[in-house]
Amino acid sequence: MKNVSIANLNIQKKGPLTFILGPCVIESKEHVLKCAKFLKELVNSIDGAQLIFKASYDKANRNSIHSFRGLGVDEGLNILQEIKETLGIPVTSDVHTVEQIAKAEKVLDLLQIPAFLCRQTDLVVAAAKTQKPINVKKGQFLAPWDMNNVVEKINNFGNEQIILTDRGTSFGYNNLVSDFRAIPIMQSFGYPVCYDASHSI
Repeated sequence: MKNVSIANLNIQKKGPLTFILGPCVIESKEHVLKCAKFLKELVNSIDGAQLIFKASYDKANRNSIHSFRGLGVDEGLNILQEIKETLGIPVTSDVHTVEQIAKAEKVLDLLQIPAFLCRQTDLVVAAAKTQKPINVKKGQFLAPWDMNNVVEKINNFGNEQIILTDRGTSFGYNNLVSDFRAIPIMQSFGYPVCYDASHSI
């Protein structure tokens, strides 16, 4: 099992319990700072546990054109930088386009590829070239063994700092289910696997 070093974290197969926690989207600086402080205290109360704070500066995959997407790349990254500096915790957020990565890699300790974009080669390659740790969420439309192709895309550029996340599998329309068989399948690729319980039933 390969190690993934993120700031002061060392994520590995038998490493400490690690949580990626935070609000779905950045609504305001005050809101995410309050959340981050609470989550840091919560995770610190669990012996040996680690926290990566996650909040999206832009949720580009909303269903409705009228949905709130966040505060945007620049303002959102500035807030995440402040959280990182004041609380001393690593931060992550979704990257949706190749153009966002140049700015995001300067702030984020972990680049997250959203599930709907996990097969977008240009995006995955641009993230891989940063040599930063990458968390790729398995698309709900994808078989777990197909994530090995994503791993190979990242490895092709010498980046082995990879986390794979299972966030459910489509089961008919508008239903996601947790198929726990996906976890050991993706673990067999040699990288840590995160379980996202927030989207599945």
